[in-house]
Amino acid sequence: MHTVVKYANIQKELPKLPELLLNTIQSDVLEIKSVEKTCAKYTDACKKIPALRNAYFVVYSKYIQKSDHKYEKFIFLDEEGAEICNVAGVDMELYGLLSCTNLSFSEEYEASQRD
Repeated sequence: MHTVVKYANIQKELPKLPELLLNTIQSDVLEIKSVEKTCAKYTDACKKIPALRNAYFVVYSKYIQKSDHKYEKFIFLDEEGAEICNVAGVDMELYGLLSCTNLSFSEEYEASQRD
């Protein structure tokens, strides 16, 4: 079975990203976004969960409905893609905490989105 690779530069940008996360992100099962470090929500979250100070990215499911958000787990990554902590959705919300990443979509993925 052939799957479309979502990000062209993810392995270069995040060399320490665990293979399982890489595969699920690339197959579009999970999503990855940058953490907006300048917002008040991030500052408040760091007070409750100090490990988040080292977080640059978060991996989450884009398929979980907002009503089920509390059952989700968020995986926070450092600037090289190494896992630094997991946080339950019941402990925090991602809304307002995410920004775009410096990851580039592959040409194959962009073409599949146009079809």
